[in-house]
Amino acid sequence: MTLHLYIARRFVFAFLGMFFALGMVLALVDLLEHVQRFGDRDVSFGAIISLTLLNVPQAIYRILPLVTILATLALFVALSRSSEMVIARAAGRSALTSLAAPVVVALLIGGGAVAMMNPLVAATSKQYDTLANRYAETARSVLSVTDEGLWLRQGSAGGQTVIRAARANLDGTELYDTTFLAFARGGLPISRIDAAEARLTPGAWELSDVKLWPIAVVDNPERAAVLHESLSIPTDLTRNRIIDSFGTPSAIPIWELPGFIAQLEQAGFSARQHRVWYQMELALPLLLAAMVLVAAGFTLRPARFGRTGLMVAMALVLGFTLYFIRNFAQILGDNGQIPVELAAWGPPVAAMLLPLGLLLHLEDG
Repeated sequence: MTLHLYIARRFVFAFLGMFFALGMVLALVDLLEHVQRFGDRDVSFGAIISLTLLNVPQAIYRILPLVTILATLALFVALSRSSEMVIARAAGRSALTSLAAPVVVALLIGGGAVAMMNPLVAATSKQYDTLANRYAETARSVLSVTDEGLWLRQGSAGGQTVIRAARANLDGTELYDTTFLAFARGGLPISRIDAAEARLTPGAWELSDVKLWPIAVVDNPERAAVLHESLSIPTDLTRNRIIDSFGTPSAIPIWELPGFIAQLEQAGFSARQHRVWYQMELALPLLLAAMVLVAAGFTLRPARFGRTGLMVAMALVLGFTLYFIRNFAQILGDNGQIPVELAAWGPPVAAMLLPLGLLLHLEDG
């Protein structure tokens, strides 16, 4: 137990060192990018620093597997050079037994990251997007999904139009049980339109089975209501703008993601991308443990055998390859080419079995 605690403590210190070192590097690089992006705008340096601090958690969260493999490499290279692993073997401890402590710590770090860091990253990334869009003077999200259905917002020369629909097709270009509320620039309502169906075409919504209430021009809108078999309403929305308004699944805390997925599916949208992300977040602890095994598979050998630099390079190459395969599997899962569970859990499981087989061959083969 004492040896396990010792190795676990060394691994925690190595992980924290790599975490803060890479965090500082990412912060400096991000700061330079924001200075270049907003340097010609009326944005203060304090605001740029705020943007950097809001964006760094998301960046460091994405490279947690890299932090883990670098920390493991640093740990076992140090243990091998000090001959501590040789002493542990001489005392009857196998290499696989010595791996138990860092693997358990990696699982705990991964679980803590998913439970606590994920909501923090979601909150900071959402705030970052809001401030960055404000400083860049770009359009914000035009769509939101609630228990009452989905809501769209579009601008016009005369003001704003708010659209509510009970449900929609997968890409939001066909709305059902729809209500259009038009507002003047001063915020006063102009008209209300109810339609059984609204179809998005280039530059307009094509409505069918329509009832229009002219709220602004009459005292009794119901008496002045007009029925139309079809009606066309100009719009600046496009299919891509509606889809982009969902944002990335990473902007939603993992505790709220199941409810958001249910709301999306209830509104008629496809939530496959969010399902893949949710399962991949649940599999993150397993991925970090796999990175520990990958690094250990190449660095547990005694330092007197030489070629330590080559072994470290091979571990990094294998780690980056597994990380690339994980991202590629995510793309396949988002596109529906492989099942959600396979896209999320397949790469971490394979990443654990491959170095585990290598360790068994080197230690007991």
